[in-house]
Amino acid sequence: MLTTADVTDQEKLRRGLRTMRAVRERVGRTLDVVATCQELVEALVPGFADIAVVEVVEPVVRGEKPPLSPLGRDVPLRRAAFAHSGGERQILAHPVGDVRALFFPTPYAQVLVDLKPRAVVLGPDTPWLAADPARGQAIRDSGAHALLAAPLTLRGRVLGLLSIYRTRQADTFDEREVALILELATHTALSIDNARRYTHEHAIAAALQRHLLAMVPISRTAVETAHLNVADDKGGGGWFDVFDLPGARTALVVGRVAGHGIQAATTMGQLRTVIHSLAALDLEPDELLARLDDTVIRLAREREALPGGDPLHRQSLSATCLCVMYDPFSRTCAIASAGHPPPMLAGPDETPRVLDLAVGAALGEGGPPFAATTVPVADGDVLALYTAVLSAAGRSEEGTGGPRLLRHVLADTDRPLQDLCDDVLYQLRGDALSGDAILLLTRTHAFPADRTATWALDDDRTAPAIARRHARSQLATWGVDEDTAYATEEIVSELVTNALRYGAPPVRLHLIKDRTLTCEVHDSSPTAPRLRHAGTVDEGGRGLFICAQLAQNWGIRYNGQGKTVWTGPAPSR
Repeated sequence: MLTTADVTDQEKLRRGLRTMRAVRERVGRTLDVVATCQELVEALVPGFADIAVVEVVEPVVRGEKPPLSPLGRDVPLRRAAFAHSGGERQILAHPVGDVRALFFPTPYAQVLVDLKPRAVVLGPDTPWLAADPARGQAIRDSGAHALLAAPLTLRGRVLGLLSIYRTRQADTFDEREVALILELATHTALSIDNARRYTHEHAIAAALQRHLLAMVPISRTAVETAHLNVADDKGGGGWFDVFDLPGARTALVVGRVAGHGIQAATTMGQLRTVIHSLAALDLEPDELLARLDDTVIRLAREREALPGGDPLHRQSLSATCLCVMYDPFSRTCAIASAGHPPPMLAGPDETPRVLDLAVGAALGEGGPPFAATTVPVADGDVLALYTAVLSAAGRSEEGTGGPRLLRHVLADTDRPLQDLCDDVLYQLRGDALSGDAILLLTRTHAFPADRTATWALDDDRTAPAIARRHARSQLATWGVDEDTAYATEEIVSELVTNALRYGAPPVRLHLIKDRTLTCEVHDSSPTAPRLRHAGTVDEGGRGLFICAQLAQNWGIRYNGQGKTVWTGPAPSR
């Protein structure tokens, strides 16, 4: 008895199974459109074909929704991936990354019109090769004798085109191989669309994050600032901020919300708004972080209360934050950290060092109260606030050296701050960043002596009048206009009167002329004044009400020696 078998068919079957297994195992491992296309061609070559090319509709690469079939002649396609079996010289009609529309009439264009695959036998006299001269010449030079073009489609929308060629393999593409490629094209199209959706969400998150971040000014009266912000490819929730505080102080904030995407960006925006609101209450950094922690816990509970089917219900909420408040008069920085790396301090005459401070738990995780550390700074010192990604990127090989990269760059602080930020950026190119890389550099200065004035006042009834004379003389020296000067005199009189009547000596008047005019009156009593609306026949109770009407804002700041009542900003012209 004689038995025969078709070895060729069996080999094709095994080759098809190997190809299907390779595509399913390797394609779709990343959420990147171009990387997914490269995974496909590498899975097909050299086992199934000798050359493979994937071209993707250009809007898909940017995360936009693909067009409905059929495609017009002017729809651009990006050559996203190419693979060659090797041996002879690799011949490309167009380089990877090139964007161009398809030529008509060719099998490639027709595939994207009717969404049907084309298995074509190629030869030197194939007529349509002249319609696309560059591609036709590449086919001739490569010696390709068989072409299989298949559309990459999903739910009636065209994502791209797969073209595979055989040059060294003698057989052409049969019906079973065409069916196999269609199945693999469907799998790949789904992976590409997943990557496209991720790219789209990332683009929205990045735009939202960018618009929520502050536009940090190049310089201020008492500080100079510069920043570096390299956003995470996944769309992180890192942020930084620099804003004014009463008393010519400056707040510096760097933080990061755990997670990625739109939710992380929107949460970052919420926390940034809360920080601005809390800072306006003259809270110290540790108190501010405590209130911010309460906000994060409340937001986390709101997430837990969402329906079980909501994706946000399963996402925990945690964030880190470093808050620094610089006072140019005391030349100190008050610093508190919630799970964030401590800042680094460098100066012209000292080696860069990481400040030693108590780092509390991350926001939303609970733990002991936050602690504030006061650090003296000298004129020209540079304070570096950064995210954990930068700290990890600069660690020594043993992993215990701290932010070695920042130490190296901050060894020379005489250069412009933006140059220092750029140096850090250029040395990050070889590092794989796992989050938002944010660096905020601040050079501290003393407040100009000719733009501030302080007077100690006696504890007697003449003090308000004397304070008004001091203020009138100083405002005239500064060239402040008459209307602002008159309003400031009234504010000074009311605040000094309140300090003498309800506070405790010593009483001190402090005027600050920055971009705005600020008036401060200090006394040693911790008792807080309150705004009252006096009745028609009341003899008192109008002091703070008058101040609130004449100034844009007012507040109270406490310290170990008592309190400071301030008003501002009044326009200083």
